[in-house]
Amino acid sequence: MSYIVDRSHAGEAMPDAVFTLPGGGDTVLSDFIGKPTLVNLWATWCAPCIAEMPTLDALAEREGENAHVLTISQDMTGAEAVVPFFDKQGYKTLRPYLDPDNALASAFAVQTLPMTVIYGADGREVARVTGAMSWDGDRAAGLLDEADATQ
Repeated sequence: MSYIVDRSHAGEAMPDAVFTLPGGGDTVLSDFIGKPTLVNLWATWCAPCIAEMPTLDALAEREGENAHVLTISQDMTGAEAVVPFFDKQGYKTLRPYLDPDNALASAFAVQTLPMTVIYGADGREVARVTGAMSWDGDRAAGLLDEADATQ
């Protein structure tokens, strides 16, 4: 998997873009302040996104209640595409958050998927990862340790 870690936005606050919770209802990233939060923007049509999803699921399972792992689909058809995809994949821990209006992609000025932003428990950005990464490896653990250190 090929990725780039970007720290040029470190310290920035979470954007206030609205997205959809699994099962419906609106939320914003600041609703997740209090624990390190990993925000992964992906799409069902993005092969590198699909390749990294099992490692995100493993990360979410390993972190449990210690961190939020949000996989937020940028599919414009929303639940119509994403829910069947999740059902087919059978992820143990990941849940299908939706952003069919691409509000977060706009807020982050995303040009390539997947794109992941890691926030500390204080809601401040630690790093961004552009491209697919193995989230069950040492590099990912180090990024989450940095986010955890903000508590």
